Order: sequence, then structure tokens, then C-alpha cells
Amino acid sequence: MCERTVRTSDTMADVDFPTPEETATAIEPTTLRSRIEEGEAITILDVRMGSEYEEWHIEGESVEAINVPYYEFLDDDIGEDIFESLPDDEEIVVVCAKGEASDYIAGLLKGEGYDAVNVAEGMNGWAEIYEAVEVTNYDGQGTVFQYQRPSSGCLGYLAVDDGEAAVIDPLRAFTDRYLEDAAEHDADLVYALDTHVHADHVSGIRPLAAEGVEAVLPAAAIDRGVEDTDVLTAAEDGDVFTVGDVEIEAIHTPGHTTGMTSYLVGDSLLATGDGLFVESVARPDLEAGDEGAEDAARQLYETLQERILTLSDDVLIAGGHTSDAAEPAADGTYTAPLGDLRDEMDALSMDVEDFVELILADMPPRPANYEDIIATNLGQNQIDDEEAFRLELGPNNCAASQDSLAGD
Repeated sequence: MCERTVRTSDTMADVDFPTPEETATAIEPTTLRSRIEEGEAITILDVRMGSEYEEWHIEGESVEAINVPYYEFLDDDIGEDIFESLPDDEEIVVVCAKGEASDYIAGLLKGEGYDAVNVAEGMNGWAEIYEAVEVTNYDGQGTVFQYQRPSSGCLGYLAVDDGEAAVIDPLRAFTDRYLEDAAEHDADLVYALDTHVHADHVSGIRPLAAEGVEAVLPAAAIDRGVEDTDVLTAAEDGDVFTVGDVEIEAIHTPGHTTGMTSYLVGDSLLATGDGLFVESVARPDLEAGDEGAEDAARQLYETLQERILTLSDDVLIAGGHTSDAAEPAADGTYTAPLGDLRDEMDALSMDVEDFVELILADMPPRPANYEDIIATNLGQNQIDDEEAFRLELGPNNCAASQDSLAGD
């Protein structure tokens, strides 16, 4: 048989894979996403190393995920226990980092009589899925769309009205997408607003600034040591950015970070960044560190009680992230009226001491590469697009643990 050399991931050496006798069909990541969203039962065989799989993998209520590292399929005599772990009466969706090792293994499985398909471009392809969903429950001026990135749970927002648009929490990987989407709605993208210095993804405000868009970062975030202040507009508490007839008000909401700022869109939707989510609240340690987490948690409590919960119950809360614990609204967005969260989330009705104890009790691991990502978003690291994409692969982990935050 002929052989081809491929690199299966950044952490693996080059591996020679023989060409399998059978050729597997490729499934596009967007197609797989749609099938999962429709509740179809899916068996996924992830052939990355166990550490990569544990860090992040494709999940869903209808998904059964199996992890068997690729090298176990390279032995001349593959163990029978491997085949016994795989269903022989249903389709197996094989995925790796970039779609190369999984292509070989899916073909090998087909040769063994399994119904196997390969995820095109692997987990990298999964990370490129980025969907815009209209927030139909928004009743303010203009139209608001929620951007959803299922691989990481990152959410962003596009507000459009009367020929102008603003994007909130843009990702560098999708810079062109925001410009194209604004144009599709006959609008010019005039603002790119970040809620804070992100720790889980590389911001898109700087490349958008290079395209003539006004890039906005909270003033308190700039004070953390941003080096390229000449290309940024500082947003102070109470500042208003106008898009068509839509007013977007900056509301300083510290806690997750000192600079965290929410944006009240049309008096009807609060883009909270990483302050408040529909299923959780922020973790307080990514800027403050372990030693400052308690004080940051107290600041978050004050923010929630005095700056967010004082708003109308009808205001839609629209966070910067989502997780498997979140339930989408009827329109498919991860938004919820503030009144509903007030009634359902125990953390919002606790006293300060109980709140702080709960938030600090069980924080998840910090986002992968978060220190490098923060430095990049401060303008201190100059990296190319490929490196930026690699740094943010994986889950966001910007929320406190969801296990005990919501009510019964």
C-alpha cells in the first residue's frame, strides 16, 4: 500500500498512515452540528490523545462520545477490545484534530464493515462554526443578532439599524464575517465594542479597527496596561454609542475583571460579557488571581445587586458565553429576561457571604493559554492569525461552576 505523511496535531510527531482499502465519506462540521441540534443520536469516535479529548470535545444530549487514541489503530494486530467498544449497527463519526488521522481510521473501520464517516478538518473545522441567530425577543429599536460558536461557547452580538451596525465582543478569527454580515443588512459597521480584556479568545477589535471600524474598549480595561491606545476608544461608564437610532450605553460592571463593562442596547438587551450568563455568573480570578479572587467576588456581588438587578425585569440578559448547562430560549438564542434569572438563579438572591463562598468553592480550570491570550488582547503580544486561532481552541471556562448556581 502507498503511504502518506500527515501531522495529526501540534503535540504529535509526523505519522505515516497507510492508505486504507476503503475511502470514508466526509461530513462537514456544520452538518454534524445541525444533526446534533435536531437531537439525532450520534456516536462520535474521537481519536485524539486522551489529554486533548479531556480538555474539550464535541458534546450534546444526543451524543455518545468515545475516545480511542489514533495510535491504537496503528498496530498490525489491533486489539479486539477496541472493536468491541464500537457499535456495529449505527454510524460512527470519527474526528481528530485536523481531519487527517480520522480520515485514515474511518476508512479502516469501513474496511472492517463499520459505517464510518470522517469529520472534515476535524476539531479545527468544528471551531470554525460560527452562527448568527436573530434575537426575536428583543423589542428595542433595530435588530440584534447573537453570534454562537459551539466549539467554545463564545457569544457575540450584532446590532443593526438604519444603515449602521455595531458588533459586541468580536472574535479575531471572524473579522471578515462581521463586515460581510453588516453589508448583508445594508449597513456599515461603525463600532466594534469589547466588554473587557478577554482571557479565552483573541479579540477582533484591532483587525476591525484596521478596516476603519471604531474599536472600543472600557477605560478601566485600558488601564490594565494596553499598549496600543492610539487605535482604541476608551468607554467610560455612561458613554453612549449610537447606531442608527439605537443607543448603546456603557455600564461599568466590574467583578470578573476590573474593566468589565456591559452594554445596554436599545434599553432592552444587556450584553453582559462575562458578568452574568443565563445559567451562571462570572468567575472572579482570571485577572485578580487566587489571592485577589475573594475581593473580586465581593465586587461582582455588588455589581449584580446594584448595577444589574436594578434594571427592569424585561431586559434581556445576553452573556458573552454559554455552556452545556444553558437552555436556549424559544428563538434559539442564549438570552433570558432578567426577571426570570432573578427567580431561577439562587446566586442572585444570596447574601454576600454565601455568594462569595459559593463562587470560590468550585471554580473550573482556567482557560487554556489564558495568559498569552490576555497579553495579546492587551496589545502586548503580536501574533499571526494562525497562532491566534490555535491559542483559543477549547472551552472558555470564564464562568463559575454551574453545578450549584441555579435553583431547582
